[in-house]
Amino acid sequence: MDRQSEQFLIDLLETASPSSREVDIQKKWLAYVKPFSDDIRTDSAGNAMGILNPGADFKIMLAGHCDEIGFIVSGIDEDGFVRIDKMGGISPKPAIGMKVRILGYAQNVVGVIGTNAEHFGGVKEELDISDLYIDCGAKTKEEMARYVRIGDLAVYKREPEKLLNNRLAGRGLDNRTGAFIIAEVLRRTAEKGTNVGVYAASTVNEETNLGGAYFAAAGIKPTCAIACDVTFATDHPDVDRRKHGEVSLGGGPVLAKGAPINNKINDDLLEAAAKRTGVPLQYELTPRATGTDADRIRYTSSGVPVALVSLPLRYMHAPAETVSLDDIDQEIELLTDMISHLTGAENLNPVEL
Repeated sequence: MDRQSEQFLIDLLETASPSSREVDIQKKWLAYVKPFSDDIRTDSAGNAMGILNPGADFKIMLAGHCDEIGFIVSGIDEDGFVRIDKMGGISPKPAIGMKVRILGYAQNVVGVIGTNAEHFGGVKEELDISDLYIDCGAKTKEEMARYVRIGDLAVYKREPEKLLNNRLAGRGLDNRTGAFIIAEVLRRTAEKGTNVGVYAASTVNEETNLGGAYFAAAGIKPTCAIACDVTFATDHPDVDRRKHGEVSLGGGPVLAKGAPINNKINDDLLEAAAKRTGVPLQYELTPRATGTDADRIRYTSSGVPVALVSLPLRYMHAPAETVSLDDIDQEIELLTDMISHLTGAENLNPVEL
C-alpha cells in the first residue's frame, strides 16, 4: 500500500461516521474517487458512488459500508450527565471508562463513560446500555443542553494506530476498511482498464438497517454484486475454532459460502482470480443470511447474484478493532484482477439451458 492510499485509509478512520450521520466521510470518499471515476453519484439515502464505464450493459457493484456503530443521546439528567442508547450493535461492557466524542448540535464535546470504582462495588455483572452515562464535566442539565440534545450521536475517541507485523487497530474498522477497499479497487481498475461497468458504492446505514445498500442497488440495477465487509477472526485467545471456524489475520480475504451466495461468482470469478494472483483465500459459512449489505442487494430489481468478500477482523464492535494491512492489499489485488478479466458475457445463472 503506497503512502497516499494509506493516508486516505487513516483519514476515513479518523472521520466520525455513526450510522445516519455519514455525510462527512462520504464527502471525503467522493473527493478521493472523483479524479479516476468516469462519473460520481449520490442518492437520497446518502450513498456515494464512483463509476467506470457507465454505459456498459454488464454492471458489477461493489458495496462497502462507511457507517460505524456508536451511541445516541437519549437524555440529560439534572446534574448534566448524558444518557445514551445504542446506534447499531455496540456492546456496553467495552465502553466502561472509554473516552467518547459527542457530535453535538452546537459543537463536538469530549466526555468519558463513567465507571463505578471497585471501592464502591465495581461494574455491575449484568450491564445494560441504560446503565451507561457520559460525563462531559457539565454541572447542570442546562449547561449540557447548550451543546447536546436528544438524538445527537457519539463515537469512541480512539484514533487508528499501527501495531507490529503491519497490523492496524482503531475504532470502526468495521467497515470503513470496506469503503476504502472498493475505492482502491476502482482506482486500480481505472488504471488497468475494464470491459464492464464498475459501480463502487460507499453505502450507509448497514449497522442499523441495511437500507443504504437497498437504495444503491435499486438505482444501479447491477448484473451482479460483491459486498466487501469484515468477518470474525478467530486467531486470538478464548475463541473456540471448532465452533466458529478458522480465520486468521494475515491469512488473506475470506469468501462466504452458503445459500445467499452465487456459486459462479465464487468459483468462476473470485477463485479463478485467486489462482492467477496467488492471493490466499479463507472461508466462512453463511447458511441462511450474511448479515451484510449483500442480503438487501440480492432482493432488488429482478434479483441480483451476490457474493461476500470479507476482511478478517479481531475484536468486532470493540473500541479497538484490529486488522492486517496485508489482508487489505490482497483483497484489493483479488478484486481488481477479477474485474479486469470480466468480458461482460459472463452467465451467472446456476442452471444454464
